[in-house]
Amino acid sequence: MNSTRGRYALRVLIDIAENSNGKYIPLNDIAEREEISEKYLESILVLLTRGGLLHGLRGKGGGYKLTKSPEEYTMKSILLLTEGTLAPVACLKEDAEPCTKSKECRTLPLWQGLNKTIGDYLESVTLADLINKKDI
Repeated sequence: MNSTRGRYALRVLIDIAENSNGKYIPLNDIAEREEISEKYLESILVLLTRGGLLHGLRGKGGGYKLTKSPEEYTMKSILLLTEGTLAPVACLKEDAEPCTKSKECRTLPLWQGLNKTIGDYLESVTLADLINKKDI
């Protein structure tokens, strides 16, 4: 991962899941607990809301809450949304230009295997696993 967005998104989703009890959680409450600036947190919350992982409500009693149960959120879906890619090398990114050396590239199988392992692992871990501190 190239940024803090993915890491912070995981922390925020855990925070909301643990503190909401079905209610909306105000941005400033999340920012305070997680020690993330409100401005940066807002950009993450907008991304998570547009991606369908959170529901936002403006005004009195507003804030953010999960759109589904924690068991339904995979780490892969969250990190792909926030980071854009999980590919370990540029040539494996979804929108990458075809590599002219891919036919003779001796390292490509290594990167493809790593990419698959990362994807499979992150797909197997849910938000509920992190909340429940499950050995993963």
